[in-house]
Amino acid sequence: MTEMVYGSIPAREGEPVLPRWWRTIDKWTLSCVFMLFGIGILLGLAASPPLAEKNNLPYFYFVQRQVFFGFIALSTMIFVTMMDPHKVRRLAVVGFVGAFIALALLPFLGTDFGKGAMRWYSFGFASVQPSEFLKPAFVITSAWLIAAALEVGGPPGRLYSFMLTAVIVVMLALQPDFGQACLVLFSWGVMYFVGGAPLFLLIGLAALVVFGGTLAYNGSEHFARRIDGFLNPDIDPTTQIGYATNAIREGGFFGVGVGEGTVKWSLPDAHTDFIIAVAAEEYGTILVIAIIALYATITVRSLWRLLRERDPFIRLAGTGLACAFGVQAFINMGVAVRLLPAKGMTLPFVSYGGSSVIASGIALGALLAFTRTRPQGEIGDLLIRRGR
Repeated sequence: MTEMVYGSIPAREGEPVLPRWWRTIDKWTLSCVFMLFGIGILLGLAASPPLAEKNNLPYFYFVQRQVFFGFIALSTMIFVTMMDPHKVRRLAVVGFVGAFIALALLPFLGTDFGKGAMRWYSFGFASVQPSEFLKPAFVITSAWLIAAALEVGGPPGRLYSFMLTAVIVVMLALQPDFGQACLVLFSWGVMYFVGGAPLFLLIGLAALVVFGGTLAYNGSEHFARRIDGFLNPDIDPTTQIGYATNAIREGGFFGVGVGEGTVKWSLPDAHTDFIIAVAAEEYGTILVIAIIALYATITVRSLWRLLRERDPFIRLAGTGLACAFGVQAFINMGVAVRLLPAKGMTLPFVSYGGSSVIASGIALGALLAFTRTRPQGEIGDLLIRRGR
């Protein structure tokens, strides 16, 4: 009856799971994800061997691990895309509780690997960064709370989500991990805006962010050092930003040639935070443009499909995940070209890192699950009927 009323495409009774999944999934976004991972492996072949050699490891040690992590990530992503939104929500809430507890225990059980930020759990054979898994679970949980507040007689979900966001941002800032803290705050702000937040409240939140940034600058040497380095007009050529800037400049439009780049021998994070510099040096601006186009396609197509969604929870959660994905890519590339202060943030599906690629797989799996075609009318149809 619902399908008849809203004039939608009825579900095909008895249709097998895989054909139904293939018919309803956003194939463009799915293809872009696989292409990004393929580019990540290609760049890993160029960027990671120098680090493996320095650590007396097999030449393609990091590439092999990235393929292993990528197989887990992409398999998990496909599995999550087959779930209905309510199952995704339940899984996210459980995952959020686990990731939140893991994040809270980091000061006592975590390690900084000599980088000055307590972000990881080390298990010897591998490490885990809880904040990577917290992000998609947090977005979906917050979307659930905000959507619940839109219902008649619903709980004060906006307030609960704000309190949750504040606690997480403080916990991340204390690590310190200001990049992830900003991303969490941005994701929540986007969902809050889409959920109907008044403009004056958003302005007040922006002022609060500026005030918090000022406190962080005055109270954190780590934060102040990065801001000062960003604002300094002179770039130290021996810093990571200096090496990355020079590599991008040397690459030009077509690059210096596959395997001919030198920045990978100087940058300790060439295979992670600054992998776009390796891409720019060896393959040139043309590959960087292609990578940007892939991220833009995933973000814009997802938002476009969500415009037709009637369910507030799906619309909010999908918007938060899509914006967080796109902004994380923008931050990573913005740091490499000195548009933003150094943040220590990976490029989703391209940078090396088990936690990063698996968490990205979970996030994109949930986003693809939310943007699948379902038997419902478009939101515009519903608004027209309500106006009659």
